[in-house]
Amino acid sequence: QTFTAWCNSHLRKAGTQIENIDEDFRDGLKLMLLLEVISGERLPKPERGKMRVHKINNVNKALDFIASKGVKLVSIGAEEIVDGNAKMTLGMIWTIILRFAIQDISVEETSAKEGLLLWCQRKTAPYKNVNVQNFHISWKDGLAFNALIHRHRPELIEYDKLRKDDPVTNLNNAFEVAEKYLDIPKMLDAEDIVNTARPDEKAIMTYVSSFYHAFSGAQKAETAANRICKVLAVNQENEHLMEDYEKLASDLLEWIKRTIPWLEDRSPQKTIQEMQQKLEDFRDYRRVHKPPKVQEKCQLEINFNTLQTKLRLSNRPAFMPSEGRMVSDINNGWQHLEQAEKGYEEWLLNEIRRLERLDHLAEKFRQKASIHEAWTEGKEAMLKQKDYETATLSDIKALIRKHEAFESDLAAHQDRVEQIAAIAQELNELDYYDSPSVNARCQKICDQWDVLGSLTHSRREALEKTEKQLETIDELHLEYAKRAAPFNNWMESAMEDLQDMFIVHTIEEIEGLIAAHDQFKSTLPDADKEREAILGIQREAQRIADFNSIKLSGNNPYTSVTPQIINSKWERVQQLVPKRDHALLDEQSKQQSNEHLRRQFASQANIVGPWIQTKME
Repeated sequence: QTFTAWCNSHLRKAGTQIENIDEDFRDGLKLMLLLEVISGERLPKPERGKMRVHKINNVNKALDFIASKGVKLVSIGAEEIVDGNAKMTLGMIWTIILRFAIQDISVEETSAKEGLLLWCQRKTAPYKNVNVQNFHISWKDGLAFNALIHRHRPELIEYDKLRKDDPVTNLNNAFEVAEKYLDIPKMLDAEDIVNTARPDEKAIMTYVSSFYHAFSGAQKAETAANRICKVLAVNQENEHLMEDYEKLASDLLEWIKRTIPWLEDRSPQKTIQEMQQKLEDFRDYRRVHKPPKVQEKCQLEINFNTLQTKLRLSNRPAFMPSEGRMVSDINNGWQHLEQAEKGYEEWLLNEIRRLERLDHLAEKFRQKASIHEAWTEGKEAMLKQKDYETATLSDIKALIRKHEAFESDLAAHQDRVEQIAAIAQELNELDYYDSPSVNARCQKICDQWDVLGSLTHSRREALEKTEKQLETIDELHLEYAKRAAPFNNWMESAMEDLQDMFIVHTIEEIEGLIAAHDQFKSTLPDADKEREAILGIQREAQRIADFNSIKLSGNNPYTSVTPQIINSKWERVQQLVPKRDHALLDEQSKQQSNEHLRRQFASQANIVGPWIQTKME
C-alpha cells in the first residue's frame, strides 16, 4: 500500500496511476514512466506490443536505467516482474525508493537512512513526548509525524491539543494534513501501525522521506524560492494569462455559438409590429450586446500575443490553447457571426418591406371589398323583384332604361371585382398570414358577382319578354279601339234609327221604311261577326296577359268602349229590331186601312162632287 501510494505520488505528475503494484508494472510501460518522472531523464522509447517479449524488453530497459545509476539489482530479473512476482516487484520498488528518495539525503556528513533519521531527530527534538530512534516504533503514536509538520508549518497543526494516548487520531491527523496541504499522499494506515507491534520500517522510511523532500533544507528551499520567485511570478502570470485566455475564449465562443442560431433564424412573423420588435432586438444586439464582445475579442488577441511574447522571452514553449479555442477558431466563428448578422439584417428589412406591402395590399383589399359590398347591398332583391308584372308598356320601357343603366354600372364594377381577386391572389403568393379570411371574403364576393350577373341577365330577358308581350297587347288594344269606335257609333246610330219616331201618310212611305228596315236587318249578321271579331281582339289581349302572368292595369288606353258596352248596346239593338218590326207592321196595316178608306172616299167624291158643284153654281 505504501509503495503503491509513493509510486502514484510521482505517476500522477504524468497524468496516470497504478491500482495493483504487482500487475500494473508487468508490461514495463508505467515502470519506465515512473523512472522518467523521478529522475527527470528520458528513457529509451518503449515497445508498444502486447507480446511477452515486448514486456520483457521494456522492463529490461527500466532495470538497465536503474543499474546505470549505480544500483546493484540482486536476484531481480525482468521475467519475474513480467510474471507479476509480488516479492520481486516490491523489492525493485524499494530499491528505486532507496536510490531516488533516500540515498541523496545528507545531514551533517551522514547520508541515506542515517541521514534521514538524524534529520528527523533534529526537527522533532523540541517536542515533548517525541523521541525518534528508529523508523518503526518511534512513530507508532503519531506525534513524530505531527511534530515534523508543525516544525515547518505550525499553522497546520495544533500540536498542544494532541494526546499521546490517542495514536489513531494523531496518525490520521498527520496523514490528512500532509495529503491536503503538503501534497504528500497517504501511504500508511493508522490502524495497521497501531495494531502492529513493529511497523514496517521500509514503509515508514518511504513515507518519512516524502516529508524530508517536502521540508528539508528550509533555508535552502527559501533561498531557492527567492531565486525562483520571479520565475514563479512570471509563470503564475503566464498561467493567469492562459487561464484568462481559455475562459475568455470559451465564453466568447459560447456567445458566438449561442448568437449565430438566433441570427440564422428566418422564421417570419405575422405582423409588422412583431418584425419591428425583432429589428429593435437586432439593433439592441448591435448597440448593446456586440460592442463588449468586440472588445473581448480584441483583448483576447492582445492577451494571446502578450503571452506568447513572455513565453518566448522566458525560453518557454509557446502556449497552445485547447482544441477549438485557437485564435483562428475564434476568427472563423466571428466571421460566421458577421455573415449571419449581415444576412439577418437584410432578411429583416426585406421581411418588413414584405409585411408593409402585405398590410398595404390587405388594407386595399378591405377597402375595395367594403366599397363593393356596400354597392351590392340590396341589388339581389332589386333584381329579383317582379315589378314588371303589373307595369304598363311605358313603365316597362322605363324599367328597361333603368336596367340598362344598372347594367352599365355593373360592367363598371367588373374592374373592381377583378382587382379584388388579383389582390387576394397576390396576398396568397406573398404568404399573407390571414389569407384564409381574405380568400373566404373574395370567394363570397365572386360568388355574389356571379349571382348578380345571372340575375341581371334573367331580369333583362324578363323585361324584354314583357315588353314584347305588352307591345303585342298594346297593338291589340289599338286594333280593338280602331274597330270598336266605329262599331260603337254604328250601334248608337242604329239604336237612334230603331227608336226614331216616324210619321207616314201613305202606304208607299211605310213600305219604304219597311224596305229600309229589312235592309238594316240584313246587315246584322255581318255586324255580329264584327262584334265577335272586336271581342276576340280583347280576349286575345287578355289571354296573352293571363298566360304570361301580366296584370293589366285599368281599361284599354285607346278607348273607353269596353266589351261590356259593346255587348250591352248589341243586346239593345237586338231588342229594338223586333220592336221596330212590330211598329212598322202596325203602321203598314194602318196605312193599308187608310188607303182603303181613301179609295172609298175618292169614288164617292166623284159622284157627290158634281152635285155640290151644281148646287153651288
